[in-house]
Amino acid sequence: MKLKEYVRDELSGSEYADKFSKDAAENFTEGKVSSANICLLGVLWDGVAAFGGVRLVGGDNRCSGRVEVLRHDQWGTVCDHGWDLREAYVVCLELGCGLAESALHGAVFGEGRGEIWLRHIQCSGLESSLTRCAVVLHSNAYCTHKNDAGVKCSGTLLMPTLTLLSPHTVFSPGEAVRFGCSVLLGHHLSDFHLYKHGVSTPLVTQRADQTQASGVELTLSDIETFHQGSYSCRYRIKGGFPSQLLSSPPSNSINITVVELLTPHHWYNTSTEAPAGSVLKGHSFNITCTTPQQYPGGSFQLRLIRSNGTVRQSLPALTPTVTFTFPNAQSSNEGYYYCLYRVQMGGRTFVSRESQPLPIAIRDPDPILSPMVISWIVSGLTFIVAVIVIIIVAKVLCNKEKKPSELERETRTCVDNTYVALSINKL
Repeated sequence: MKLKEYVRDELSGSEYADKFSKDAAENFTEGKVSSANICLLGVLWDGVAAFGGVRLVGGDNRCSGRVEVLRHDQWGTVCDHGWDLREAYVVCLELGCGLAESALHGAVFGEGRGEIWLRHIQCSGLESSLTRCAVVLHSNAYCTHKNDAGVKCSGTLLMPTLTLLSPHTVFSPGEAVRFGCSVLLGHHLSDFHLYKHGVSTPLVTQRADQTQASGVELTLSDIETFHQGSYSCRYRIKGGFPSQLLSSPPSNSINITVVELLTPHHWYNTSTEAPAGSVLKGHSFNITCTTPQQYPGGSFQLRLIRSNGTVRQSLPALTPTVTFTFPNAQSSNEGYYYCLYRVQMGGRTFVSRESQPLPIAIRDPDPILSPMVISWIVSGLTFIVAVIVIIIVAKVLCNKEKKPSELERETRTCVDNTYVALSINKL
């Protein structure tokens, strides 16, 4: 069969055959075909040929062997005419086998059986499948199974391993977290990336050093609270025609915690008689500390700085607010009070900044207003009032006894008159 007739037959089932087959065949046979026309021929021929999948047979693993393609439900081979790393790269990429290490000729993995479906194929390296590459049709493309093409791929990209180089998993804002990302792969490494779960763009990127072991250190510097979470890494390998980058599967995950202790607030309460900033000696008072952000296992520390030293007290922070109680204020309670919040996590102790100083003075009660004086005054007034009441009552009663009634006055007058009359008669 002549080339023109062969090309027309292969393209006859395409909806584009009437438009392109005649011109393409004539240009090809006359040596006027361009790379664009070759690709066009390949795409059209591929659409008509009804190719299926691609597989590797006879190799040491699924990523090496003789290249076979499926057409009309039958597996056939590929001729090694024009077979090079470009075609091998497309096959490895299509099968998820990493990079192409070698494109093999001469049935290295054994001779196949059946049809030779692709006799001269040319790929750019950008195709998603070998069956999407351009097919070169020419009269001297004579192949046998001794020309079966094969490939050897680097293999499925291995999952890297992420390790934490920092000695702990809990950090404060502003610190740096050091990770290590490594893979058992010594070639074609391009770079490594550190990802935070839920974030699509890498937070840290580090180029691979081909002179060192297959791993790098990834440092997350000057962390903030939003950096808390789960991390993994990936690596990329470089290859293909033109050069492309393939990304590995994600590594294992490592969680880090960022503890940010905010400065607590505090205030005090005491009796209303005390002047501002003071507590009356002998009276009770409370100091309350609170934090806007609480962590499990935290505690509050109250620090008193006085003239003769420092006194500290601690209470567990079961709630965000804790109250320190002083039932009997004495001179030793006078000074400047500071509140701080502390917590232990991941084997580390984190301490907040101290609150602003809270000055408290202990004053003796004013003698005029002291409870004892007031008690004496009240007792004295009560006694005086009682005496006055008794005197008034007694006087009233006495006046009632001395004032005679009308009958008594008449009787007394009568008696007095009789007494006077008797006295006159005697004379």
